[in-house]
Amino acid sequence: MILTIAALLATAQPALCQLEPADPAVPTILALKDRAALQDRWLKERLDTIVPKLMRAHGIDMWVLVAREYLEDPVVATMLDAESFSARRRTILVFFDPGEGKPVERFTVSRYGLAGLFEPKWKPEQQPDQWAALAEIIAARNPKQIALNVSALSAFADGLTASQRDGVLGALTPELRARVVPAEPLAIGWLETRIPAEMAVYPDIVRTAHAIIAEGFSGKVITPGKTTADDVVWWYRERIAALKLATWFQPSVGITRQGVAGTLEGDTVIQPGDLLWTDFGIKYLGLNTDTQHMGYVLKPGETDAPAGLKAGLAAANAVQDALTSSFKVGATGNQVLAAARAKAIAAGLDPSIYSHPIGYHGHAAGTPIGMWDNQGPRIEGEWPMHAPTAWSIELAAKAKVPEWGGQLVGFKLEEDAFFDGTTVRYIDGRQTRFHLIPRTGAATSGCGA
Repeated sequence: MILTIAALLATAQPALCQLEPADPAVPTILALKDRAALQDRWLKERLDTIVPKLMRAHGIDMWVLVAREYLEDPVVATMLDAESFSARRRTILVFFDPGEGKPVERFTVSRYGLAGLFEPKWKPEQQPDQWAALAEIIAARNPKQIALNVSALSAFADGLTASQRDGVLGALTPELRARVVPAEPLAIGWLETRIPAEMAVYPDIVRTAHAIIAEGFSGKVITPGKTTADDVVWWYRERIAALKLATWFQPSVGITRQGVAGTLEGDTVIQPGDLLWTDFGIKYLGLNTDTQHMGYVLKPGETDAPAGLKAGLAAANAVQDALTSSFKVGATGNQVLAAARAKAIAAGLDPSIYSHPIGYHGHAAGTPIGMWDNQGPRIEGEWPMHAPTAWSIELAAKAKVPEWGGQLVGFKLEEDAFFDGTTVRYIDGRQTRFHLIPRTGAATSGCGA
């Protein structure tokens, strides 16, 4: 089925829920034409509001972005309209704030415009040299600072290649070259900021991911004693493709089994009593999801997972609470990590936190909060936290399972959330109970709460 934009917005969830629903259904997916119209509407609003706010907040009056076809700057790629799949030849985008309350100019020093969002300013018939045309435009506006996407800290702010940087700098006078500054706060701020119009629809995007996961972790897909972990992985890939969506990474499906060390994957056959885990993400309407859920395969006579496994899942939920209660505008990712770990450890938990922003990219622009292999401070984590931003609350808790002879098991969860500057709310709820896979027969779901 396809849905119009108006109908989608009318049915979008009015509030971000905290408990993931049981048996979620895939929301109706927009037709490609309607997706493009919605994304372009979002893009215009973002260009009109986010860029001027960032430039003025950081005292930068000119931002120059350059990308070549198939060698994309990650920021430029998100500023192209929905019918432009890449930079064309060499695309140069320029933002200029003339001050005195006047609107920020935006244009492209390229042969072609961009869907009315960027006006073309270069006429090759009058000035064949594109770099010279850019230099003339910059000189005429005489900016105090010229921001370029060059950064040693963040890949998202480092999209200007060496040759294109040489082109920009070589065209400028020494006086103008001295005004060049890094565009880190603009590039990262642009990518990490979410607007209300996006957040009105993001719940449906995350709901879609949740629904696909739930279907894969059910008796509809898994027949214990027959289905392998890889079978489920590739079912997920096929299901995503059938919905005309994209995946930004290969799904993972792992098995934790009583008496067996480590995680089983690949051609391992799923058996009753197995604890299942998936890491799964889709891309739809230019926005990404990143989710880790867990399931349990019922043994004969069971109607629920053992109490020890449920306690382990609850421990992971408690680590989520420790983390989300530590979010604070202006705090660095390292500071949030330290505060969250201190809370979790004080509560008797064994946490591992490795969360990150999400949005235009899966592992998106903004400050990271820990790494699975590094629970201490890191240079990237010194970036401050901002709002309004979206996050993948990704973490794990280890707990001993009495029913498994005290075996130490890792309970890994990941849910997408929104930080409004005060509160962190899950975009489509969070898992608090296992997806239950029956030993035989139809699906049984226990992911709601």
